[in-house]
Amino acid sequence: MTLSCLADYERAARRVLSAETWDFVAGGSGAESTLRANLAAFESVFVIPRALRDVAACSTASSLLGGQVSMPLAAAPIAYQRLLHPEGELATARAAKTAGIPFAVSTMSSVALEEVAAVGGTTWFQLYRLRDERRCLELVERAEAAGCRAIMVTVDMPWMGRRLRDVRNRFALPESVTAANLGGRSAAHRRSSGEVEAASAVAEHTALEFAPVTWAWVDMLRGRTRLPLVLKGILDPEDARRAADLGIDGIVVSNHGGRQLDGAIPSVDVLPEIAAAVAGSCEILLDSGVRRGEDIVKALALGASAVLVGRPLMYGLAVGGEDGARDVLGLLAAEFRGALGLAGCDSPREARSLRTMSRAFPSARD
Repeated sequence: MTLSCLADYERAARRVLSAETWDFVAGGSGAESTLRANLAAFESVFVIPRALRDVAACSTASSLLGGQVSMPLAAAPIAYQRLLHPEGELATARAAKTAGIPFAVSTMSSVALEEVAAVGGTTWFQLYRLRDERRCLELVERAEAAGCRAIMVTVDMPWMGRRLRDVRNRFALPESVTAANLGGRSAAHRRSSGEVEAASAVAEHTALEFAPVTWAWVDMLRGRTRLPLVLKGILDPEDARRAADLGIDGIVVSNHGGRQLDGAIPSVDVLPEIAAAVAGSCEILLDSGVRRGEDIVKALALGASAVLVGRPLMYGLAVGGEDGARDVLGLLAAEFRGALGLAGCDSPREARSLRTMSRAFPSARD
């Protein structure tokens, strides 16, 4: 089978993964209305191309958090990637390095952050606030010592959204997959012995380990690290403005890929308001629903500096390990350059001046 786009990789990954692993990666919370809406929202955005421009030397290169990137894209932080391939985060980090984009390694990575950073690309560390404050700050120190270039704090997960697929599957990690940054085996591996499973084992582990992020805690953390600080999970323009006023270096407009509050607004729908609220005072990244290079152009036109891509990279990893993840990024790069030029833009910077219109159409990507 020829894999010509990210949707092809999604279909191929579903065939090679177990049903419960597929549900863990592809599923959302509740009735999955936000999960579906993320894709439909991108489909409802239409770009107004500019004509008669010289795009022969069209370049996708950009800058992000003070570093140069091959395109305005970063690999989103995703937990437990060894569920999908034995090399897990090492394979996706190498693919990101080859592609010239940053790789965000999760607190819940199945490979220790030091090993991921040793791959040699641009590594960001995604941080959850842990109930054990000492251990949480030690993770920040480890990230700095390992050479990570930014700390990305996930702010929309005081606990895990109720993901019904995982509940029905009584999902738990296999013994071979651990939270490597937190010392290995945990409650995420245990299954309930009762007749009714209230939550997946991973959700139970999250409830035990995580604490809610607050503005006071972010202010404290701002003073404890020299690295750029990014807040992931911002959807309200007032929160975006407050983050900028606090001196945050970047925000990620994100609904966690539809995996937290079901019914939350699609990220791309609120992006223009957030861009207006921030007014250029910090970087704005967009997460949740990016599936094509054209989506990157749309996000830039609506005010983003860059986007994060998550599930499609996991589908590539599942299908072909490092090669699969690298091919997914290559397809995105080719699609993005093609869309950029066809929109009359010779650079990502030019795409930010494009006009857009929105129309409501039924989703054709379900």
